[in-house]
Amino acid sequence: MATGLTAARARPAYWAQARRHLARSDPTLAAIMRRHPRVAITSRGDAFHTLVRSIVGQQISVKAADAIWGRLHGTCVQMTPDALLRRRAATLRRCGLSDRKVEYLRDLARHFASGRVEPARLAAMPDEEVITCLTDIRGIGRWTAEMFLIFNLMRPDVLPLDDLGLLKAVSRHYFDGDPVEELLARAGRARVATLGQRWAPYRSVATWYLWRSLDPVPVEY
Repeated sequence: MATGLTAARARPAYWAQARRHLARSDPTLAAIMRRHPRVAITSRGDAFHTLVRSIVGQQISVKAADAIWGRLHGTCVQMTPDALLRRRAATLRRCGLSDRKVEYLRDLARHFASGRVEPARLAAMPDEEVITCLTDIRGIGRWTAEMFLIFNLMRPDVLPLDDLGLLKAVSRHYFDGDPVEELLARAGRARVATLGQRWAPYRSVATWYLWRSLDPVPVEY
């Protein structure tokens, strides 16, 4: 079931309850949350905007993604499917996008412009159906779809097991700081998934605070 925001860019209605649940179930998370008492996840509210920003940020640093996003947004101030499709591929490449990401963004825009992807329908779908729908778009894999679930639809119980930041934080706080590669070789993602069972039904919130333990500045999509 979708869980929305009480107001634009407000914290989710479930946030306080999630904090209480996580504090009771996991002393490690309780300590992390105490260090970040006045921050919470927020949503920009626009599905297309969120997915564009997610594609821009794939496989590059946050700093590089922010720079490219700034140039892209300067070129396409109204970040809508039609506006993006009106931009020439060469114009998009000059923002710092690779040829492949230009293709991905144009395919995403066509899905929205044609109605093949409708935000209202996505909001009504269960998590796995949203993932199935979005991964039909070129350039969107499970990780990007999970970021959409967390940051746009504000779903409370998503555990992105392919997210490097989450794996680094889990390794640091629960597995003696082993390198992520060693953690995965020794324990595998199944071990991380088992650990995450104690956080349900608020695994998105646990993930968000584990990210904060590595970088106190919240990332938005």
